[in-house]
Amino acid sequence: MRHKTASVSTAKPDKSSLELTEELIRVRAYQLYEERGCKGGHHLEDWLRVEAEIVGKKPAAVRSERSPNA
Repeated sequence: MRHKTASVSTAKPDKSSLELTEELIRVRAYQLYEERGCKGGHHLEDWLRVEAEIVGKKPAAVRSERSPNA
């Protein structure tokens, strides 16, 4: 008899962990906003940067800005 187990790639995170992750992103993005002197206009960049920090990857915009051939 085979046991059904969820693999890492097909397992869905529960709602509470998604809400917690979103809250962490929101708080950190607000910190970036404050570090910039509360100057607006960068909310999407901040959000993507923090998402990348959490998953350990650099956002595409940051990579292309630093790449001399971009």
